[in-house]
Amino acid sequence: MSTTTIAFYHNLHVQYIQSLASKIDSPTSYEGAVTEHLRMSGIYWSITALSLLLPAEQVDQTMHLTSCHSSSESSSSSIVDFVYECFDEKSGGFGGNKMHDGHILYTLSAIQILAMADALQHDRFLQIKPFVIRFIGSLQLSDGSFMGDKWGEIDTRFSYCALSSLSLLGVLNDPTGTIVDVNKAAEFISSCQNFDGGFGCYPGAESHAGQIFTCVGALSIAKRLDLLKDVDLLCWWLSERQCDSGGLNGRPEKQADVCYSWWILSSLSILGRVDWISREKLATFIFKCQDEDDGGIADRPRDMVDVFHTFFGIAGLSLLGILHCPLEKGEEGVGGEEGDIVTILESDGGEEQKRQYRRIDPVYALPTDVVQKLKLQGQIMMPNKDSSLADDRLQSYHVYYSNIATDSDE
Repeated sequence: MSTTTIAFYHNLHVQYIQSLASKIDSPTSYEGAVTEHLRMSGIYWSITALSLLLPAEQVDQTMHLTSCHSSSESSSSSIVDFVYECFDEKSGGFGGNKMHDGHILYTLSAIQILAMADALQHDRFLQIKPFVIRFIGSLQLSDGSFMGDKWGEIDTRFSYCALSSLSLLGVLNDPTGTIVDVNKAAEFISSCQNFDGGFGCYPGAESHAGQIFTCVGALSIAKRLDLLKDVDLLCWWLSERQCDSGGLNGRPEKQADVCYSWWILSSLSILGRVDWISREKLATFIFKCQDEDDGGIADRPRDMVDVFHTFFGIAGLSLLGILHCPLEKGEEGVGGEEGDIVTILESDGGEEQKRQYRRIDPVYALPTDVVQKLKLQGQIMMPNKDSSLADDRLQSYHVYYSNIATDSDE
């Protein structure tokens, strides 16, 4: 039983995320130049990370999600305005930045941002929604796979992005069946499962933890987890990614990396096997990757922080359940019944800060309150009807019992 606690630098992480825009937008910023093509995803990582740490209203105010920022020196548009400026009228999708071609990766990020801004039902989006839906549908090929854009690259990431986007837009289960063929999409994903249990970018490609999330997540959204072959082998492959450091890697013989805290934990959460890894060792690894001076989280200890790993580190801690309500006396958590492994400094709000943290959904990578408000659908796996649900954030999802021949909605 562990009694060791590690500080989570709440205020520093918030300040780090809030400072990113001014740093990246500087005309002399190297980081801004090399990340120009994926600015949309960078905004999604920033907003979602901050949304797990702060109430929605505070995120809106501090990041100018829906309102313009103005001062005596300058004024700038809101993040929602930026998202619309990245809409590509020619394709009907969203690009990674202004004047960029539409791509399914950035289309999902744009939709996720608008979902967090509660803007998917606003007239401004409803006017372009049919074009976005048509763009996504145009990317599916006859074998069920999805291209990223008109240039034809195939990747299981794009399958997840397409199904997740259509689900967020409320049209995945279109009764006419004219948008996409969900069953064919699921069957293509199933064909990408390898002999070792993992999934790759396409049939026969090397298994990779990031691809496994996109495949398991897509099958969850499609409610076709029944297509998974040998779930125990798949989860064994995932649990084998835990290194001596406690962190997780993406492939055998690679170094641990904080981002796989999300890719692997989300998959294990959907499949009901989070307890197949050491949660405490993973949490400790993530905490060691914090920058205790300037905030942010790096890929591994003592490396340079970035928003990508900051988001996935916070998301991983959220999935572990240790960034939330402090334990009541007698409850068991990652740190054992003696208490949590993580402590919030009094200067950062103390243990009461945990009561304000929002949880992340392992299927849609959005705060659970956003997922619940949109009434998004998905599927999770449990061994049998006698099993208890380990994570209450999954209670609204359809359950597939892996040891029973047929599905159950119970």
